[in-house]
Parts: sequence; C-alpha cells; structure tokens
Amino acid sequence: MRVIDFFDNGVGLYPDNIAFSEGDMRLTYAQAAAQTHKIACAIRAKGYGKGTKIAILAPNSNVAFVALLSVFRAEGIWLPVNARNPVEVNVDLLARFDADLLLYHSTYENDAVIIAKAVPGIHDIVCIDNKSSKKANLSDWTSSADELFSSGLEIPDDIMAIFPTGGTTGKSKGVMISHRNIEAMFANFFAHLNYHDGTHHLVVAPMTHSAGLLGCLHFPRGGTNHIMSKVDPEEIMKAIESDGITHLFLPPTVLYMMLAHANVGKYDYSSLAHFMVGAAPSSFEKLKQAIGIFGPVMTEAFGQAEAPASIAMKAPWDYIDKKGVIIDSRLLSCGRPAVFNSVAIMDDDGTIMPKGSAGEIVVKGPLVTPGYYKNPEETAKVRGFGWHHTGDIGVMDAEGFISIVDRKKDMIITGGFNVFPNEIEQVLAAHAAVQECAVVGVPDEKWGEAVKAIVLLKPNSVATETELIALAKAKLGGVKAPKSVDFVDDLPRSPNGKVLKTELRKAYWHNAARAVN
Repeated sequence: MRVIDFFDNGVGLYPDNIAFSEGDMRLTYAQAAAQTHKIACAIRAKGYGKGTKIAILAPNSNVAFVALLSVFRAEGIWLPVNARNPVEVNVDLLARFDADLLLYHSTYENDAVIIAKAVPGIHDIVCIDNKSSKKANLSDWTSSADELFSSGLEIPDDIMAIFPTGGTTGKSKGVMISHRNIEAMFANFFAHLNYHDGTHHLVVAPMTHSAGLLGCLHFPRGGTNHIMSKVDPEEIMKAIESDGITHLFLPPTVLYMMLAHANVGKYDYSSLAHFMVGAAPSSFEKLKQAIGIFGPVMTEAFGQAEAPASIAMKAPWDYIDKKGVIIDSRLLSCGRPAVFNSVAIMDDDGTIMPKGSAGEIVVKGPLVTPGYYKNPEETAKVRGFGWHHTGDIGVMDAEGFISIVDRKKDMIITGGFNVFPNEIEQVLAAHAAVQECAVVGVPDEKWGEAVKAIVLLKPNSVATETELIALAKAKLGGVKAPKSVDFVDDLPRSPNGKVLKTELRKAYWHNAARAVN
C-alpha cells in the first residue's frame, strides 16, 4: 500500500468527510481527491514522469497537503524542504538531491526564486496558493490538465521520498524512503495505537517532519487533519477542546511550553486518545506532569529518518498498570520494539547483548531505508553485521522496554531538530579570536538539549558570548546557533590530539539520569 492508496480508500468510504481543515477552509475527501487528480495530470503533462523529484516549500496548510498528495499520485519523489533552513542550505540539499520541480507557497516566494536560480535541475516553480505576481500559479499551470489520473501498479521498493538528515560533516545525507518503508511504519502504528472512524488529528509540528506522514495515518478511516501554520501553545490547547482533537504529535519543546502556560488547566482535553511526543527524548518528570494534565494519553515513538518513527513505541497502556498506577521504568523508556521490526542491542563487535546490558540500538526489517541517496559508502557504514545501526546507545530490560542512555554520534537533538556540531564549529572557528572550539549538547528543560559552544581563544585575543552567538545565528539560523558559550584554557584531548567530547559532556551531564534529556 502506498500513501495515495490509503488516501483513496478514505475517499471511497468517506467521500463527504472533512479531510483537511484550516481556519474557515474545509476540504472533503472527494474535493481533495479531485484536486490531486488534476495536479497529478498537470505534472505528467508538463513532462515530469514517474520518479521525478518534486520539492515542496510551504507552511502547514491545506494547499500543502493537497500538493503532497498530488506528488504521491503522480508517482513523484517528495523532497521535503524545511523553510526554517537558511536558503543556502536548501539550495545545497535540492541540488544534491537532484530536484526537478519546486512547488511553493507565496509566503516563501523570495526563497523559491533564489532556489530556482541556484539549482540547475529545477525547470519550473509553481505557486500552490495562487498568490504570485511573478511566477506561475497552480490554477493556471493546471488549467488545461485532465481531470482523472491513472496511477500505475505499486512497486513496493520504489522510492517515494528523500528525507534530509545529517552526518559527521554536518552535510545532510538523503535518506531514501520506499513505499515498503512507509507501509511498515503505518502497520506499526496501526498495531500499537488506536486509529478509528472519526479521528481528529492536529497538524502543528512541521509537515516536513513527522507530522505530515502521521497525518496520513488518518486517511483509511476518514479522519480529519486540522492544520495550524504556526506553533502557539494556547492555540493548540484551544484547538484540542474546540475541534475534539483525538491525536496530535509535538516535539517535547512545545509540550514543555504548554505545561508552563498559565492557562494549561483551563481547557478540556477529554477528547484526546494519543498525545504523541517524539523527535527528541522527553523529560521523565514532564511526562508525568503531562499525564496529570492531559490524562493517560501520552504516547511516544522512537525512530529516525532511516527507520521512520516506529523502531520502538510506547502507548498509554504500556506504562499504566491495571490499577491506573504509572510504572516509572516503562514511562522512562522509549517503549518496546514495534511489532514489524527486529530490534536488538549490539556491541561494537556485532554481538547481541543480553537484557540489561548497554549497547547500540540496531534494527532490521521492512521499516529500514534502502540507503542514502547516491551515497553507498555512508550506507555501508550503518549496515554492519546485517543490521541498521541507529547510533543510539540503549539498554533493553527483561520485558523488552528500551531506555536510551547515550548517543554514539555527536548529533544534538534540540527542540526536535537535528543539529550537527561540526557545522557550527566551522563558523565559530572562522572568528579571528577563536583558536579552537567544540560544540556539544547539554541538558535543557525547554529544548531537551541546548547547543553549547566551548571555546579556546587565541592568546591575548578577546571575544564575547554574545558576539559568537550572533555570528552563528547570522550564518546558520537560530536553531543551530549556540544557546551559550563557555570559554576554557584548554580542551581535553586524546593522545593523537583529537578533542574528547565525551569528557566535555561529563561536566554538564553528571547530575542527569541519562545522557539525553
């Protein structure tokens, strides 16, 4: 089953149900389907065949979801574009991932024009909300297209998306995702969680992250995706009450903002079935607080771009006993292996570790990506001993619950976004006063992890924390810029001179229960 097949099942069974709701704008399943057919016909009529790589640059919106489904119907390959990235980053990604066509929202028209000029493979850019005075609007671009598109038969190993993720150099690799991968993800969710007629899903996290695909889980039973274009904690709380939200996904950062809000106790959350947190490890104490406020609905899923969203899963009934008491050890975990995966804990020599022993979390099965786009060398690095290696260190208990205790990789997860230290180090090291620096993640109640720079200045040189943060923010954007800077007289090193980030982290994590927050 492809995503578009799940959607078409919903169209067939629930044509008059509301598929997408954004403010006062509503689209039924039948209405949305008609639009996707016409757009898919236009894509093909303009010469973009099966396997065309189509980028979407847009905020969460009805038109963005329709555009996404149109790409899937046309048998294109979706390239999600994070609008929060500096435009130079998106240019680099789309050039390396061989983008052919860019569909954009007028909010980001300036970026779209820059991208189109800089990426030689992009032949057309089309404004999906029909508000451009400079470029082609979707209504004109599709005006002569046929009304009904006939998709070919599913080939499970065909690629349907390339998701950017990072590596040790900070340059994002392209994770190829097949129909088989998404079918396995959906099967895991349907097996572990409740999806039923009449669901209402709040799409507030970026559609370019998990929220877009999680919204697609509601198609087969005619659920409604209620779409918010920006994060506002109280607006989320209001929407849960007013729209009868049953499912939503947020990174821990936004959950923490909601918990700290003065009006968090003002609204009715009784409609919720699954309040899912993911994209970064969650604070144990804040999860307990959330259960007290939102009810026994807190749900977690552990995954990564290479094995999307469902390596391990934790539903409310996994951590609450028959008497309604929270089982702390289970709540602290990221859940048990999802049923369509094989998951193990492995040492560096490829030995499967016994229960209770720490090692790298590894996974195999239909959830795992075919590999990195045009990068067989990096694919081979994460495929040792016949398993996909997550880079996360964990312990599996006797009942199969996995607790993450550390990460092998240096990647920092802050507010649900992946940040790669070397990219930041390169910017800071370019400052005239900086001799050397290292960037690590440190525990933070709001962000899960905060980016910290540890800087060794040149002799007799001066730089301030404010100055260095401003430099990084200007070059890389606010997400990647350090939240703080410490100045040191030296950095811990191995015998060969390599900076020991493990030693640096110890000073900040020594009072934490686990090395990710």
